[in-house]
Amino acid sequence: MTNQIRSKIWQEDPQPDNHFATRLARCHGFDVYGDMLGKATWAEMIYLLFRGEPPTAKAAKLLDALALALANPGPRDASVHAAMCGGTSGTPAAAILMASLAVGAGQYAGGREILLAVRAWSVCGCDIAAWQRYLAGPWAAPSATAWPAPEHPPGFDPHGVSTPLIVEQTLAGLATLSPGSALPWIAGQRHELESLTGLPLSLAGVAAAAFVDLEFSAEQAEVLYLILRLPGAAAHALEQMDLGHKKFPFYEIEFETKPVSVIEEQPR
Repeated sequence: MTNQIRSKIWQEDPQPDNHFATRLARCHGFDVYGDMLGKATWAEMIYLLFRGEPPTAKAAKLLDALALALANPGPRDASVHAAMCGGTSGTPAAAILMASLAVGAGQYAGGREILLAVRAWSVCGCDIAAWQRYLAGPWAAPSATAWPAPEHPPGFDPHGVSTPLIVEQTLAGLATLSPGSALPWIAGQRHELESLTGLPLSLAGVAAAAFVDLEFSAEQAEVLYLILRLPGAAAHALEQMDLGHKKFPFYEIEFETKPVSVIEEQPR
């Protein structure tokens, strides 16, 4: 049966007395449980899984820092709010996580935006003139896809007014750790890029640059971005499960002018 499994990523030797159990597991040739366990970090394992080779010390540190920055998008984020909705209603764990993934997969601060932003780097690189042409739009070539055309340049917040402090802090912190050129370049060109778009850089834009410097493909970056944001969604869902529906944080709507009632008194 094992001869039918074709994978360059993972190699297994079966247990002699039970071929459904694994005796030895190697990830791209590295003995996971015999050599890596207790010596390698989580970030190093993730990099090895996706890239097929161990990361440099600097790349491992960057991936670890990126994972920390993305671990909890917070209850303002739509994907976390979706998980909290599941938590307050007692939804099973798998459904809570799937709700977060579904809502966080799109083109606004979601996985798809990361994919588009990483692809933009492959076109523009560290060339401000190329970015000027790209940011003018359109931001995705027409193709046979279920996704609609993006409504804003990937990596920038269409509803933002100024760059959030945590975005500035993340960009500055990751740029000093980066083994590549994308993060340092965007740190130096952020104001110019924001001037071109009229929009502030988003955390998704910083994450995309980090994935570029880690040499992940656009598809790998999309998947990892979704994975790295799940811990916060899960933690908030579990917290909301204990708090119950009466303490669920519903959004409030504030009207700039007094709303006109749809029911008007009929003249007599």
